[in-house]
Amino acid sequence: MPKESGLKVVATNRKARHDYHIMDTYEAGLVLMGTEVKSLREGRASLVDGFATFYNDELWLESVYIPEYLNGSWTNHTARRRRKLLLHREELEKIAHKTRESGFTIVPLQLYFLDSRAKVEIAIAKGKKDYDKRQTLREKQDNREALRVMREKNRG
Repeated sequence: MPKESGLKVVATNRKARHDYHIMDTYEAGLVLMGTEVKSLREGRASLVDGFATFYNDELWLESVYIPEYLNGSWTNHTARRRRKLLLHREELEKIAHKTRESGFTIVPLQLYFLDSRAKVEIAIAKGKKDYDKRQTLREKQDNREALRVMREKNRG
């Protein structure tokens, strides 16, 4: 069987871009069990409640939901277990330095397979206030309205 190539997206965290100002993004590998990989290949995962934290100078992904593999037996994994992220030491130090500042957190944006390897895109983010969220929605709506008006003028 030939090796997979290209990008296959498993899960995206669309809520993260609504709730946070994204400052910087990184691609990280994941340490997974075999049943987790099989469950991900079926396209089953959720990043909604996920976040990353440091333990002993290592970055760990928490609260990401990867459901148990249906055909798994006693070797099955726990759905919301802590998973280690694989990054270069320099990247870990940059992320640790940025997240020490007040208000910054690490959120997962996307979980995908890149050339048959499980990867997660994480972001250093700062939480938005309610008025920031309303402002963003208002800007999107205004842009859509302007595009609609331009389309109507070009037709007529």
